[in-house]
Amino acid sequence: MSNDGFAPFISAHLHYLFNHFPHTIKIDQASSGNKYNPALLDRFTLLIPYCLDFIKWDIIYNAESPNAAPDVIFGPDDQDFHPFQLTDANTTTSSLSDWTNKDHTRLFSLIKELRDQYAAYQCKRVGEVDDARLKFEVSTMVPREGIEMHLCSGIDKSEEVKFAVPLLDKNINKMVIGCPWRYPQKIHLQVVYPVTRKYVPVPSAPRVKLIATPELKALFSVDDVKLPSWLDGMCMAEYLPNLEESLERQLLDSVSLIELRRHFIEALAPLFGKPLEADSVFCRKATFLSMSGVFVFLVHFFIPAQFPKIAPAIMLQSTQHFIAQGVPMKSPLMTDYPWSPRWEVSLMAERIW
Repeated sequence: MSNDGFAPFISAHLHYLFNHFPHTIKIDQASSGNKYNPALLDRFTLLIPYCLDFIKWDIIYNAESPNAAPDVIFGPDDQDFHPFQLTDANTTTSSLSDWTNKDHTRLFSLIKELRDQYAAYQCKRVGEVDDARLKFEVSTMVPREGIEMHLCSGIDKSEEVKFAVPLLDKNINKMVIGCPWRYPQKIHLQVVYPVTRKYVPVPSAPRVKLIATPELKALFSVDDVKLPSWLDGMCMAEYLPNLEESLERQLLDSVSLIELRRHFIEALAPLFGKPLEADSVFCRKATFLSMSGVFVFLVHFFIPAQFPKIAPAIMLQSTQHFIAQGVPMKSPLMTDYPWSPRWEVSLMAERIW
């Protein structure tokens, strides 16, 4: 959702927040509390990334009193989260103590401060859980930077603790020449432990899942990674080194495959002509103009990240035939053609032709 329709000072606050916050924040819904101008939006719900999920906070400005700081309403599961309590006799949370709507960075500072306090609050909650294994896991992972944790509980669900563990202390963006990514690309391991308040000789393995920023899929899909087995008695500190070693090797292989896909597109040019357009960064797509008699058509190549293990998909698009609403006629995706990942790229292109 865009920040259009908001009071000008709120729009400026949101614009700065969206463009400078280190995580991708979204607006879930917005409304107006202005009885004289109900079209002027001044309250909204922010979706703030935390622990590989989102927390929802309602931010309530008052367009009729622009100098007033906004109210913040936290989620129903966080009734014990009280970040605005006085830290001493005369001091409140710094982002609100000298609020001014003329400073466009104020909402950014407020959300960043609250998120940091929320992370500390969740860490405290997890540390208070009466579970020996969890206490041990937390103690061994403290030195590792960037870990987030969240205690999940409720009437209709059993207690569990989720960890979001950042993997690979590398700048993935710098590994890709001409990288188009605005935000740093990250890979996390989500580890979910059920809370066990009684002694268990051999605790069950936690649920583990790799989660990456969506844009990384253009280079490398964590869905294709086979996670190591979690052995009986294993802890997170023992599990992570082998996983990170394997991930780093696969990520480097994926970067090297960019150049192989580039050579494949170049090998298509003598047969199909110079491409009309091509993905110059990841080399995942290329389009050529071709002709058969009087029939002129486009040939789209969709090259998977696992190339050459997986063959490209090809789609033909007519330049002369259209279906409803002027949409050009296209063929289904085709992969049924001679292919071997062991061939030279020139032979791959020739066998397609």
